[in-house]
Amino acid sequence: MSKKDETGTAFDLGLFKRVFAHTKPYKTIFWVVAIVAIFSAAFAVLTPILVRDIINQALSNRDSDQLVIVVLAMLGALFGQVICQLSFNYYANLLGESVIKDIRIKLFKKMMGFKMTYFDNSSIGVLVTRAVADMQRIGEIFSQGFFVIVADLLKMVSGAAVMIFINWKLAFIVFAILPVILIATRLFQKAMKIAFIEVRAQVSNLNSFVQERLAGMKIVQLFNREEIEKEKFRIINEKHQNAWLKTVWYNSIFFPIAEISYSIGIGLVVYFGVIQNIENTALNDTGSIFAFFFLMDLLFRPLRQIADKFNTLQMGMVAAGRVFKILDIKSHIPDTGTLEKDKVKGTIEFSNVHFGYIADEEVLHGISFKVEEGQTVAIVGATGAGKSTIINLLNRFYEIDSGDILIDGVNIRDYTLQSLRSHIAVVLQDVFLFADSIANNISLREESVTVAEIEAAAKQIGVHEFISSLPGGYQYNVKERGTMLSSGQRQLIAFLRAYVSNPSILILDEATSSVDTYSEQLIQQATDKVTEGRTSIIIAHRLATIKKADKIMVMDAGQIVETGTHQELLKKGGYYSNLYEAQFLAEEVA
Repeated sequence: MSKKDETGTAFDLGLFKRVFAHTKPYKTIFWVVAIVAIFSAAFAVLTPILVRDIINQALSNRDSDQLVIVVLAMLGALFGQVICQLSFNYYANLLGESVIKDIRIKLFKKMMGFKMTYFDNSSIGVLVTRAVADMQRIGEIFSQGFFVIVADLLKMVSGAAVMIFINWKLAFIVFAILPVILIATRLFQKAMKIAFIEVRAQVSNLNSFVQERLAGMKIVQLFNREEIEKEKFRIINEKHQNAWLKTVWYNSIFFPIAEISYSIGIGLVVYFGVIQNIENTALNDTGSIFAFFFLMDLLFRPLRQIADKFNTLQMGMVAAGRVFKILDIKSHIPDTGTLEKDKVKGTIEFSNVHFGYIADEEVLHGISFKVEEGQTVAIVGATGAGKSTIINLLNRFYEIDSGDILIDGVNIRDYTLQSLRSHIAVVLQDVFLFADSIANNISLREESVTVAEIEAAAKQIGVHEFISSLPGGYQYNVKERGTMLSSGQRQLIAFLRAYVSNPSILILDEATSSVDTYSEQLIQQATDKVTEGRTSIIIAHRLATIKKADKIMVMDAGQIVETGTHQELLKKGGYYSNLYEAQFLAEEVA
């Protein structure tokens, strides 16, 4: 949190300008709102003037014709106010929604380009809050904040001017009360900003907590943590409640002060207005007292609303600050490459690659190896040896600290990210499926991929029968994260997704580590098919699945300690041989 936020500075002009810079594409709508606000203020002050004329002239002179004319004029003014209010509400909201649409797209695009490191260290719940709830708060800056405040200020200035024109003595009596309201409003604004910063922080914490617990509900129930999580939720919810109650407390103090000041103002206007009429019998200005009732309402009511709308503006500004903070983060992979290829051969080379997820904590210590075009290379090793890191670096999810990674002899930094990743398909251990049909999860809604092509590919790798057995076949909705399918079935869908994309380089990351025997057989058949004729890297825990690999690399503590075929490594009697024997004995015991 910035120092400015901590001190509760009431208004951040720089942030305000940055928000309003997004209105440039909508200048026409902006000016329509501004012009309508001016007309609305004009119609608002016209009504009190007409009320004065009715009482002082039409009623005093008993002139029915004049009464009809003034009443019709008043109806016209009221009708104009209604039209202006409708137009103001519609176009102010239209501008707000248009702006947040653009900012939300920019935010989503920004998040799509973040390094994986950012997501490793960030709460998904907080990011969802920024993209949804905070974005709506920014929209309210336009629909319920800034423009409403400006429109109310115009009404106040117009009302004050008419007061002075009608009766300057009564006007200054009213103005004498205003400093109390203005001081209270200023203090209120500063206190509310601090309160709203706390509110947004607690909303983010609440969203993050709920999302994580719902996503991990199976773990919560398996380890009997329901009561513990309920207690944690109660504490977080209580902090959220207290943050909101603080805003309620400030409102409870401010608005009664505003109401008392308004009531005192009315009493003073009535008293001194009547005194003026009594002392000057020729004045006959009773209509001005009635006009002042309307004008004071026009002055004090917007002032009370401005404080309320300033709350909305403050919340929007706080939300904008949080969203722009994400937009300003420098955490993306530089896409400075210019090379785009429709097809690559698939030769991969790592040359003295050093990398660490955290500064001064290397995971890979000068890795060097080469995978020839069309080869199938397996990488094995204990958990944490650095196997999956190699895959992450090849896809440029992270930037290496030093060394070079080449594809077809070209540094991967020279490729555009889109071109680089279009040639690589990955099947992960933890398969992610969207709440959509199987067909759409395979094609990822790529229009060029037809259902007929998907079915043909499914038949080729032996998974068509499994998909056809599901209700609706390829149109079966797998629900969120693919919960309607088993882990083995999700893996098969992932294999088909990779195969349909027709990559030059295929990566299988622990693809059979958590599936049943039947699914493993299907996956092994699919593996043989999808790796045929293309460069493939297989990260495997079960060594029996990689016997056919052209080359096996054994990793330990971020280094390649052995390289060879399955038989060659067994003959060496080293790390791989020990690992294989230990796993073979474990399977026999099981």
